[in-house]
Amino acid sequence: MADITFQDLNLSEAMLRALESKGYGYPTSIQKEAIPPLLQWKDVIAKAPTGTGKTFAFGIPMIEHIDANSKDLQGLILAPTRELAIQIGDELRSLLAFYEGIRVVVVYGGAPIGAQIRALERKPQIVVATPGRLMDHYNRKTLRLDKIQTVILDEADRMLDMGFFKDVTKILDKIKSKKNLGLFSATISQEVMTVSWMYQRDEVEITVEPKLEDKPDIEQFSITVSPLAKEETTLRLIQTQGFERVIIFCNTKHMCQRLCDDFQRAGLDADCIHGDVKQSIREKSMQRYRSGKLSVLIATDVASRGIDVDDVDCVINFDIPEENEYYIHRIGRTGRAQRKGVSYAIVGSFPEKAKLDEIAKYSNFTIHPMILNDDGTMTEEIVKAPVVRKRFR
Repeated sequence: MADITFQDLNLSEAMLRALESKGYGYPTSIQKEAIPPLLQWKDVIAKAPTGTGKTFAFGIPMIEHIDANSKDLQGLILAPTRELAIQIGDELRSLLAFYEGIRVVVVYGGAPIGAQIRALERKPQIVVATPGRLMDHYNRKTLRLDKIQTVILDEADRMLDMGFFKDVTKILDKIKSKKNLGLFSATISQEVMTVSWMYQRDEVEITVEPKLEDKPDIEQFSITVSPLAKEETTLRLIQTQGFERVIIFCNTKHMCQRLCDDFQRAGLDADCIHGDVKQSIREKSMQRYRSGKLSVLIATDVASRGIDVDDVDCVINFDIPEENEYYIHRIGRTGRAQRKGVSYAIVGSFPEKAKLDEIAKYSNFTIHPMILNDDGTMTEEIVKAPVVRKRFR
């Protein structure tokens, strides 16, 4: 199956032209496995690592099923965050480059509803939405759910974990004409299994293990410094290593903003996205970052969902994440599209070091401890075995 091309998947000429124009010739594992059953209107539950091409895996068959001559809403994609919803919308539109008459609208909370209502009046055949805002539009009767044929839950584990279980089941209960349901997830949680049991029939189960072909090629390093030296070390790392596009992750909104302010004062071309930044400003920052006009983006985990830029040089974990999965999501922003990536963890305390060791063990990663010298050169840190002292009584 390794040599399957998109042409082998019986896709339309318009879709093949769109994929070719984007430089895609070969589907990833999740695309090879998910596109055929979804094209056959089968239910799919798929577990696949981040960064393996899930959006195309469900977006391609959804677009292929759309009747462009109908003004009915036929495809619905639910996403946990507005950033991810926007990203999915952008990717779907890129696939529609050679189609006529198929419209995609993205609706999400935290943005003026009036503009979304006007967009929905243009009768899109596909809507990408966060669950809360979709219910808002449904209650206002600004969209109808009665003609939807395909429903996709992207990052289903994260969405249900964030407290959207009731909203999601309410939405699914209202869609009587549904032909198939796709659940796409990095992990298959109990909530995901429950939704599958309630709403899927004879589902095709797909598990894509992190393989060499899909796994990002990322060199992982750590730099241990005193807590007060973390900021200066991160700044020096960016300034001396020649990175053109960097993402820095912090665990809190406060740290994210503080780091951004300090780096801007130091003359670094940096911006930040977190929950307290207005949505319109976040979108502008993301656009600048995607287009290469912004070199350093500082983000929290929730705000960063949906950042999907192929040529990120380096990911820096300024804070070590609380969850093992978050670390994998974070570093997965680099090393995409067959490029080599690099990640650094800035360790400032023993608990952070212990957490990073746990992540490395859990993920089967090798994280090389390094020292950033004053002149910007890097040398490997020689980690000494702990000395066991005898205790005298």
